[in-house]
Order: sequence, then C-alpha cells, then structure tokens
Amino acid sequence: MEKVRVLIVDDHTVVRRGLRKILESTPEIEVVGEVGDGSQAVAAADQLSPDVVLMDVSLPVLNGIEAARRINAETPRARILMLSMHADEQYVRQSINAGARGYLLKDADDQDLVEAVLAVRRGETRYSGTLARAVSVECGCSPEILSPREREVLAMICSGRTNREVAEHLGLSVNTVETHRKHIIDKLDLHSTAELVRYAIRHGMVS
Repeated sequence: MEKVRVLIVDDHTVVRRGLRKILESTPEIEVVGEVGDGSQAVAAADQLSPDVVLMDVSLPVLNGIEAARRINAETPRARILMLSMHADEQYVRQSINAGARGYLLKDADDQDLVEAVLAVRRGETRYSGTLARAVSVECGCSPEILSPREREVLAMICSGRTNREVAEHLGLSVNTVETHRKHIIDKLDLHSTAELVRYAIRHGMVS
C-alpha cells in the first residue's frame, strides 16, 4: 500500500521530532520532510510533493495561514492540516479560507493526530472538538437548488479533485465540469473553493 507522504512544519525542533515519531508509528505514513518556518514550507511543498502538510499556525518569517494560502495556490494537491495551541475560531476560519482541510489542537492525542492525517489525505476534514462549528457558513440556500449532477460535482470538488479528475471520474468533458462549477457558484453565491467546502460540510454533503 502506498504510504501517505507528510511534510511537518513547526518552528520547534523538539515538537517536529515528536510529531515525526507519532506519525511514523503507523506503517501507513511516511514523513518526507521537516521545516521550521512558513516560507520554507511553501518551498518544501513544491519540492517534496507531500500528500499532507501538517503545519503550525504560529510560524516565523511567514505565518501558517499565509503559508497555507500559498501552498493551496501553488501546490493544490497537498492537503493542509493545521496544528495549533490556539483554540480560536477566528484562526480556524482564516485557515479554512486559506485552503486548510482541518485544524487540530496540540493537546490532541496521538491516535487523533494519525487519524486526522489519514482522513485529510482521503479528502475528508477534521477539526478538534467544538471548533467544528467554526466551519459553518452564512449561505442559507438549500442543496436542493442544485441538480443531482451539480451536487455530485460539488462533492467531488470538495474532496480535492481537479476539474480534469472530476471529468474523468464522471465521464464528462472538462468544459462540462467547468460549466457545472460555474452554475454551482452562481446558484449558491459562493466564490471560492473554501466557501464551497464549508457549505458542503454544513449540509452534510461531505464528511
């Protein structure tokens, strides 16, 4: 079985070593790199092509949220899981808007961390405890305004698939998928992938 490739980003060497030990305790995960600041994280994500970037929010040079935004733009296949000591819903919302797929507190137990990494790799989302409510969005539109095909496309987009991957999976042309995506955005009045993900989570369309 192919291992989940993880890049660890934290400015404390001892913390990085501890995270590596936890993650590599399962044969399903391989840590492919460690870096200590946000700028290095952006470069390492591009160079190492990790499946998951496990990243602290508070980082020197470039903070974790801005680093997540850049990684999401430049290396979109890398799924980002934020790790923080701050139980602040504002940080959670900012992280989601930057493209993160999960937000764990540093007091999470070892198994929760491992399961979160594996879940994010599968295209799911993971949030610590009550922080899950911070992913809710303001849009009150019912999913019923979307056609069955549009709901299917939305779910696949939220799982992290590209338009081309969605097209191949559904047997459609890329142009058709792009048209569906435009209709979804117009109907829901949501204008970023992060907003679409939060909407889909709120309405139980994805895990």
